[in-house]
Amino acid sequence: MQTVHTVHALREVVATARAAGQRIGFVPTMGALHEGHLSLIRAARAACDLVVISVFVNPTQFNEAADLAAYPRDPARDADLAAGAGADLLFLPEVEEMYPDGFATTISVRGVSEPFEGAQRGATHFDGVATVVAKLLIAVGPDAAYFGQKDAQQVAVVTRLVLDLGLPVEIVAVPTMREPDGLAMSSRNTRLAPTDRHQALALKAGLDAVATALAEGADPRSAERAGVAVMRERGVDPEYLDVVNPATFAPAEGTNTPTLVVTAARVGPVRLLDNLLIPPTTLISEKNV
Repeated sequence: MQTVHTVHALREVVATARAAGQRIGFVPTMGALHEGHLSLIRAARAACDLVVISVFVNPTQFNEAADLAAYPRDPARDADLAAGAGADLLFLPEVEEMYPDGFATTISVRGVSEPFEGAQRGATHFDGVATVVAKLLIAVGPDAAYFGQKDAQQVAVVTRLVLDLGLPVEIVAVPTMREPDGLAMSSRNTRLAPTDRHQALALKAGLDAVATALAEGADPRSAERAGVAVMRERGVDPEYLDVVNPATFAPAEGTNTPTLVVTAARVGPVRLLDNLLIPPTTLISEKNV
């Protein structure tokens, strides 16, 4: 696997592949790779000729400097894992490469970015996500970009971004990878103490309770209450547990179309996210050419 650190070098490699008629797949990450990230690389590998992965801890999507400083960084390990999963090219830029002196542009995606994680983390979070993703997509120019369904609201924001700006890229959401006991894989899981690790299963239990209630004919609001009750029985009080439209994140009023159950909760020192698509299919795949 080749590693480059500048947009210029990145574009040179991609341009050569493009001239040869190759399909370009792209997996943007912030590093601390785990099996969930590797599933994205494998999905890109199965569908594309050149697989590009970026590792960049984006400072503009962190609300607190302490969280940014504490984010795990091990680029050598990330490179080994990415290569093993099938990546061809690693883009490993410094902050100055992505945000040079005088950088003054922010992309804001209204509507879908505002509730849930937008409300919890503040508007600057998804503004930072949208801005860096736009820069990366423009730099790479992929045919398809792969994101994890676990961060479902991020996928919806990116999909809206691509549609609104007319970027010629397919956004593919890959289903959430889970541990054998059902916990959604996340780089944050390593910070869970053993007792917290067991308690974290409350998130998946709450999602499953909502799905069961909906399957039994409950309306979305009643199903949400059932899920909250299950989580609280397990000692976890959710920040939110809602049934929403997966594209807009507006409250779902029925289940005749795919719906998404989203939740977030703090377990010990760690804030965890999870979601469940009903029916459980790939969340979003949009192409704009």
